[in-house]
Amino acid sequence: MTIYIMDEYIDIVTETGKPTGKTCLKSIAHKKGYYHNTAHIWLYTKKGEILLSQRSVTKVIYPLLWDVSVAGHVDAEETIEQAAIREILEEINLTLTEKDLQKISVFECFQTYKNGIVDNEFHHTFITELKVDITELKPQTNEVEALKLVTIEDFKSKLKQSGTNKHFIPTNTSYYEFVVNKIMNAI
Repeated sequence: MTIYIMDEYIDIVTETGKPTGKTCLKSIAHKKGYYHNTAHIWLYTKKGEILLSQRSVTKVIYPLLWDVSVAGHVDAEETIEQAAIREILEEINLTLTEKDLQKISVFECFQTYKNGIVDNEFHHTFITELKVDITELKPQTNEVEALKLVTIEDFKSKLKQSGTNKHFIPTNTSYYEFVVNKIMNAI
């Protein structure tokens, strides 16, 4: 199996999320623990379903677990919204515009993993309605293993057992709860 690792330049921010004017490769940021931005986009349907992405088997962190619909790093000199639109197109082949996005919050995610990755990220999180059939989406194979729609009830049920069911990333429970409540309010 060939593993493709994307290494792009990203902007470094302070521990409070302010721009520093400096950039570095994503791999260096994860090695040195530099703070940086990511864009997370959660897609939902008016029927009360949430689009989940299964993390690729090649992912270094939490392979094959189910997570946010689309997520990715903000490239150097790119706005958060530009990154969100780009990541949606790259990861699921869906074209949206900035006006489709509703920003719900910024989450601090500062974690260190056994493999040496120091992940100090600010997750700029958006929700948006999925207006096409899931069959029209094409997952990016090195990022997304599979896609599925789950009801809000199923999402909450799986989340309650995330410590044992190996479905969601267990450390993200409060984040997931916040997002699902924002989606419920948007429907």
